[in-house]
Amino acid sequence: IGPLPARLSAQFAEHLLVFSDASQKRQGGLAAVIFADQAGEPLIRTRSVPAIGSNELELLAALFALGEARAQFPARRLALFSDNHDAVTRLSRAATLGVAQDPVLAAICSSSLLDAASFHWVPGHANCRGNTLADVHAAAAAA
Repeated sequence: IGPLPARLSAQFAEHLLVFSDASQKRQGGLAAVIFADQAGEPLIRTRSVPAIGSNELELLAALFALGEARAQFPARRLALFSDNHDAVTRLSRAATLGVAQDPVLAAICSSSLLDAASFHWVPGHANCRGNTLADVHAAAAAA
């Protein structure tokens, strides 16, 4: 089974597929799950961070995933998937209008991080292997 549901696989065939998620327990946990190709095994990166608000943590997870993807695959066009609608909306808006329109985002993100990226919401606990892996690893990082 691929990282995306079969109905979406062809649409993102040439993209680096990046899934992000965050979890909050005793601390915050961030996860990045990166598929260089849809048939391969993912590269998984996690980080523990101080616990903060849910939407802020999800935004940090998306930025963490973007940073990890850019560090490993600097020249690849990527599609980032998150189950947090707010994070996807903020990143999409910043990619279109510039990060300066969101002062909080501008303080923690450069516009170059958003170049050659598209942002997509995936419903939480949907039949999406990439999202499930991100959820599991974020929870482990938050434990």
